[in-house]
Amino acid sequence: MKEFGTAVILAGGKSSRMGFDKQLLKINERRLIDSLRRKLSKLFDEIIVVTNKSEYYLGFSDKITKDIIVGKGPLSGIHAGLTVANSHYVYFIACDMPNINLDYIQYMKSQIEGANVKACVTKYGEWIEPFNAFYSKGIIEDIEEHLTQNRRSVNSLLSKLKVHYIEEEKAREFSPNWDMFLNLNTKEELYDYLKTINSQNWGR
Repeated sequence: MKEFGTAVILAGGKSSRMGFDKQLLKINERRLIDSLRRKLSKLFDEIIVVTNKSEYYLGFSDKITKDIIVGKGPLSGIHAGLTVANSHYVYFIACDMPNINLDYIQYMKSQIEGANVKACVTKYGEWIEPFNAFYSKGIIEDIEEHLTQNRRSVNSLLSKLKVHYIEEEKAREFSPNWDMFLNLNTKEELYDYLKTINSQNWGR
């Protein structure tokens, strides 16, 4: 099994604050999830989409899967992606995170290559960023045990495991304004993001 090679896009969630299914998000007429797949394919051989709406992905060449443990939040999606992945370390991002930083992904790889850790995640102060992160297939049973106790927090799971943490100061060398962790939860956030990228494109 390859050490690296798989990226997972989590496309579940209720999208209640957005008002429509975030799997259908478009950025300047292109579906965001299609842009994510295209960018990730530069670094990963296998792209997996975890979704509860497989009908959105008819004709996709990538692997489509769904939650095995249903209704338990992001850990359900991480569990599903790890279960079908064909590499030891698996990169995870959510379908509403538009700013993939390929240099940072490569940096994370360099930090855990050959290491015996269960995950590589970034700290934001005392908190963590659960996505734009790597998880090991070695945590599948840990997730199952955690969820059987009805504990859904990614942070509480990782607190029990051997994790490589990247400090905020280091991560900001790659993303000074923290935009590689931006996720679009509301229409207002989407409109603000579109205004930002359109003004950047106008200035070029």
